[in-house]
Amino acid sequence: MNVGGKKTSITVNNIKDAVTAAEANALMDTIIAQNVFEAKDGDLASKSGAYIVDREKTEIIKEESFI
Repeated sequence: MNVGGKKTSITVNNIKDAVTAAEANALMDTIIAQNVFEAKDGDLASKSGAYIVDREKTEIIKEESFI
């Protein structure tokens, strides 16, 4: 959450396979403490959660089909 009380999302790509809650928590603490991101509605001030999102890509038409 930012200083204005609004949620702000940060996406981290290509994380290692076994990220722990403690590691995610430490990363969020560092991001807040170091104030490394500019948020439109004010500086980041607190944490609201962390999620790992898995996506699966399935090719249904091969690129060569368009040549």
